[in-house]
Amino acid sequence: MATESGQERSSCVSRIIKAPRRTIYRAFLDPEALVSWLPPAGMKGRVYEFDAREGGAYRMSLTYVDSDHSPRGKTSDHTDVFRARFLELVPYERIVQLIEFESKDPAFADPMTLNWTLTDAPGGTEVTILCENAPEGIQRTITRRDLGQR
Repeated sequence: MATESGQERSSCVSRIIKAPRRTIYRAFLDPEALVSWLPPAGMKGRVYEFDAREGGAYRMSLTYVDSDHSPRGKTSDHTDVFRARFLELVPYERIVQLIEFESKDPAFADPMTLNWTLTDAPGGTEVTILCENAPEGIQRTITRRDLGQR
């Protein structure tokens, strides 16, 4: 999908992870596991609230470890704070989340949808993430980084 300016607002990436679907799915529903794998390289995560059910949500921050980083955070210079609502949970197959950043910058104001799909693959599980309606401020490279490629 593209905006009037031609900026791509949807992207899809996938990666093979050497773990069964059950383990990966459970890592989405456990706040301690989530902070261990979700933060991109150079960031650390913190979960403030967590309700792992369809219709439930969690609030999390991602903070840059080093003060010299690029891009700057969405909520403050060094931090992204967001709320993720679970729109759909299909055990061991699919997770759909609505992500909303806490930001005063209108470039990050729109919610985006993340569709995570888990399928069996040789050597593990193929994890595919489809990011739809990304706010204008989200760069395509950030979406690729969010698959946990450290």
